[in-house]
Amino acid sequence: MDLPARPFDLPRYLAVLPLFQEMTPPELLRLAEGCRLRRLQRGDTVFRVGEPCEEFHVAVTGQVKLFAISQAGQEKVIELIGPGQSFAEALMFTGKPYIINAQTLSDALVLSVGKDTVFGEISRDPRFAMRMLAGISRRLHGLVHDVQAYALHNGMQRVIGYLLRDLDDAPGAMPETDSGLMPLDGSGSGGCAPLCREDGRTREHRVSLPVSKATIASRLSMTPEYFSRVLHELEAEGLIEMDRREIRIPDTGRLARHPLQ
Repeated sequence: MDLPARPFDLPRYLAVLPLFQEMTPPELLRLAEGCRLRRLQRGDTVFRVGEPCEEFHVAVTGQVKLFAISQAGQEKVIELIGPGQSFAEALMFTGKPYIINAQTLSDALVLSVGKDTVFGEISRDPRFAMRMLAGISRRLHGLVHDVQAYALHNGMQRVIGYLLRDLDDAPGAMPETDSGLMPLDGSGSGGCAPLCREDGRTREHRVSLPVSKATIASRLSMTPEYFSRVLHELEAEGLIEMDRREIRIPDTGRLARHPLQ
């Protein structure tokens, strides 16, 4: 359902997004005129493969999954989008239809910015194009990182990387706007220091799974059964404690070193 733009104060919201932070108030007002806001329910479609891509999108609230369907009907989650994250920018510039699907995983508020509006701002200020290019480059970096993880890391390493993804000071940790995985090779997780407190004591961390285990498993390119088995193995080793979707990590350094031991 499309919502009127004014009550939400779109210019104010746009101003806090990294892509638009350097824009002036008049530019933000002009940009807001080319936006639409939709309140979607869980399971609603944002776009489908084959539909024309005439805008890019930002998740204001809620979760959105980007996914593809194989000829056999199997779903592969490509990316999980959270609040404040944008998606479909690169495809918008190609002039081609969507090549993946987007669907809400929860009730969500999705902001869509029209192509004509974006092109107009680029023609007025080339710096806007540079900011968009930087965002697209970060996403490309995340996708390259995914390929490396799938090729070089086993399932245990990928799950541990996912659990430690929010630790900004973890070696090789990736920001949420990227893949959500972190490298767990010898150069990344060999040391405990960055994952321990400054006083030398172990560092505790808590993770709340934002979506179902099946969705996360697809994101990590593994079956739900294998994902659950890895979690139970980590719990049996005393590396994590699970309570439904809540996971407590008593010692992040020990968990990071686990695949190397």
